[in-house]
Amino acid sequence: MSRPRVSAVMLAYGPEPWLVDAAQAVLASGGVDVELIVVDNGCTSDSIDVVKGLPGARVLRPQGNTGYSGGCRIGAAEAGGDWLVFVNSDAVVAADAVAKIVAVAAEPGVGAAMGSIRLADTPDLINSSGNPLHFIGLSWSGGNGEPASAHARRTPVPSLSGCCFAISRSLWQDLDGFAAEYFAYHEDTELSLRLWQRGLRLEYVPDAVVRHHYAFSRNALKFYLVERNRLISLLTAYEARTLAMLAPILLLTEAAMVVTALGGGWARQKFRGWAWLWRNRAWLRARRRRLQSERSVPDGVIAELMTARVEPSNVDVPVGMGVFNVVASAYWALVKPLLRRR
Repeated sequence: MSRPRVSAVMLAYGPEPWLVDAAQAVLASGGVDVELIVVDNGCTSDSIDVVKGLPGARVLRPQGNTGYSGGCRIGAAEAGGDWLVFVNSDAVVAADAVAKIVAVAAEPGVGAAMGSIRLADTPDLINSSGNPLHFIGLSWSGGNGEPASAHARRTPVPSLSGCCFAISRSLWQDLDGFAAEYFAYHEDTELSLRLWQRGLRLEYVPDAVVRHHYAFSRNALKFYLVERNRLISLLTAYEARTLAMLAPILLLTEAAMVVTALGGGWARQKFRGWAWLWRNRAWLRARRRRLQSERSVPDGVIAELMTARVEPSNVDVPVGMGVFNVVASAYWALVKPLLRRR
């Protein structure tokens, strides 16, 4: 039997201290025929030149920084493999990890498969075993800091981690991949929703180990993109009926986010996100038409995957989150059964 043909896509930006290690690990993957496509979004070290000289690696240089979503699109468009594996430039895959997630992604009914993302410095601890998905659109690293032994069972997950996952190239092309407009953050969540909406599962593969040199950061651009992209996903991926039922709690969430942004000094970024949505309302309408036309599973089914509590372990939650969780949980308990009715 021939080995799966895999195109691994990796992005490079900034100093990239782990890029060479990450690239070499992908190219050393066993059980697959692999090519590595690295998109140079602005690497500032000589790491990109080292990678360019590795057998089996290609480096693409767009004219500017295309972000994570745009860079993945550029890399995937040049892929020759039947399978796409997206790997972060600070993630080092085990020798068998790529083969294992590709094998699971190839199973009937599976849309994509992700590895067991471990904290690189303490690889017996999880960085992500699949990301929870809150019904207001938030998502975070699931299982972060917990023992890997507690996540040793293969299981469907609500949302993929973009750190390392596999999807067939034909399915990626059918979905048209990530929307370039996202630039960075939340595109993996939107892709996850779209796969579930097509009746396809997302699988966590516990023995496909990936060591991630994870460092959580906060900056003005990230605040802007995370909040803007969360709203893009809600406005385009949810059914109109769902948006109508959730309207009161979503408006309450926006008010809470504004208060949080004012207190945290990033209100300008929050309002800038609203302005982008207004300026690009025609694109939002077109995006919504596309996403709603390609789905076959209603939100009532997907609601079973979602949570009503914001409980990330990798970030400090704002003051008042406990109250919000109580209110959101009560509201979700009322609305969720109604979503299941058609």
